[in-house]
Amino acid sequence: QVQLVESGGGLVQPGGSLRLSCAASGSIFRINVMGWYRQAPGKQREVVADITSAGITNYLDSVKGRFTISRDNAKNTVYLQMNSLKPEDTAVYSCNVNARMNWGDERDFWGQGTQVTVSS
Repeated sequence: QVQLVESGGGLVQPGGSLRLSCAASGSIFRINVMGWYRQAPGKQREVVADITSAGITNYLDSVKGRFTISRDNAKNTVYLQMNSLKPEDTAVYSCNVNARMNWGDERDFWGQGTQVTVSS
């Protein structure tokens, strides 16, 4: 019913930048909050940033000032611009979308995850 297509991950040197994108499609009536999560090996999954339909954003403290989340409502797409990347940012990053479905209920959907590796 719903598909999230992620792109933009890869290998980058410390101090470099990457931009992640996630496009949602399917039987969605309305998208509420969109966000990015990450999970590093041996660690719990954590929310990196999220953004409401009105554009209000929240960030993990460790990424404030370095990462920027944005969304294009017309394209049902959320982005994560990551600057000044550090090795500790290495993780699998996953997109999450909270949406009202065409039949009325609300659901959370996850992308397949994209690997971000920061290393020299």
